[in-house]
Amino acid sequence: MTITTNPQTSLTPTTRAAISGLGTARGHKVVTNHDLTLTLDTSDEWIIERSGIRERRIGGSCLELSTEAARKALTQAQVQPQELDLIICATCTPDQVFPAVSNRLQNELEANCGAFDLNAACSGFTYGVTVAEAQIAAGMERILVVGVDTLSRFTDWNDRSTAVLFGDGAGAIVLERTHNTQKGILSTFLGSEGRFADLLTCDFGGYIQMEGKEVFRQAVRVMVSASQQVLAAAGLTPQDVDVVVPHQANMRIIESAMKRLSIPLQKASTVLETTGNTSSSSIPLALDAAVSKGLIQDNSLVLMVGFGAGMSVAAALVRWGQ
Repeated sequence: MTITTNPQTSLTPTTRAAISGLGTARGHKVVTNHDLTLTLDTSDEWIIERSGIRERRIGGSCLELSTEAARKALTQAQVQPQELDLIICATCTPDQVFPAVSNRLQNELEANCGAFDLNAACSGFTYGVTVAEAQIAAGMERILVVGVDTLSRFTDWNDRSTAVLFGDGAGAIVLERTHNTQKGILSTFLGSEGRFADLLTCDFGGYIQMEGKEVFRQAVRVMVSASQQVLAAAGLTPQDVDVVVPHQANMRIIESAMKRLSIPLQKASTVLETTGNTSSSSIPLALDAAVSKGLIQDNSLVLMVGFGAGMSVAAALVRWGQ
């Protein structure tokens, strides 16, 4: 079954949306695999073999983490909060049922613009990027997109199948209108397969529940499909990609998806080993790492692709540079 959505192409023949600033934040406390072995029937070797995770960061509210990441992104972009036209905050773990994290973030930044939250679970950040691109196409100039989640608050720390996986973090980008049509977002893809919604759930007042093996199988499939479609929409192939920034859920998922796309694993940016699965913040965290390490440079072709509960999937193809 194919994903029921249509790939979206670039804005107009004369404008695109480009990333001008990037910032991240992580949970305040480091929890190592060894720490977990003190309370769970598990081992460092078992966790690494099945997930690739050695430690995760937990702590901090969505507001605290998103504010830190947003301020870094705005500083890098040399954009004042008052210049923003919109704030989009992707999260599935808001601090309150309402108001939205984005509303409080707008106040913290002293911005004067609209703000709303978006919940597409682990695909949320890339969903937010796609929505922001559309708003820039409609006339906006500068938009702040934040991915933030505090999954540790919804993790059963007595369940070794999930406790070893999740962490807290935030990542933010500033998207700006550009007339350099060679740079910026080239194409995007949004998808949903609700028939798999029960594979990964969290009820009000409950903990994260996951059917790990089936999530693994479906995640690889939808990541590959979304990547292929976003590349086709831009008239490019996997061989053209310089860096893949995948959702950081499980190293074996990333390895399998890269193999099926025939893209060398060394082109994938990963931070999973030290962050765990941070949901909507995982892609910007891995993006920031790739930039810091020099893996992403001017004119690099960057593929961001993620999947999440729902089952949601999203991809964005970016030609790096302002």
